[in-house]
Amino acid sequence: MDLLLDTHSLLWFIAGDDKLSKRAKHLIADLNNRTLVSAVSLWEITIKMGTGKLILSRPFDEFFPEQLAINKIEMLPIKLEHLAALAQLPLHHRDPFDRMIIAQAVAENLQIISKDSVFHKYPIQLIW
Repeated sequence: MDLLLDTHSLLWFIAGDDKLSKRAKHLIADLNNRTLVSAVSLWEITIKMGTGKLILSRPFDEFFPEQLAINKIEMLPIKLEHLAALAQLPLHHRDPFDRMIIAQAVAENLQIISKDSVFHKYPIQLIW
């Protein structure tokens, strides 16, 4: 199974937060699944850090490379075909970070792990 994590799913998984559903936690931890995180999620995290909405225990450039490696989570860069899919998405969701995650899932045929109920309005497979 190929999984794309929404930003909150990544953060909750790394933190061991109970807000992450048991199903999502199990699928992310299962090394038989390919788990990805969008570059846009890490961009969103740096913005939240800059505004003080998110505080990490260590600097970003130490914490995230280590966490991605430990948890076998691959980075998904933003590609031209993702932007083409983004241009075709209806405006059900206004958050630009979430819209890019949805577009990447559409373009790459990935299932998204997210609690965001608006994602259901798009032609993707949503897991929670």
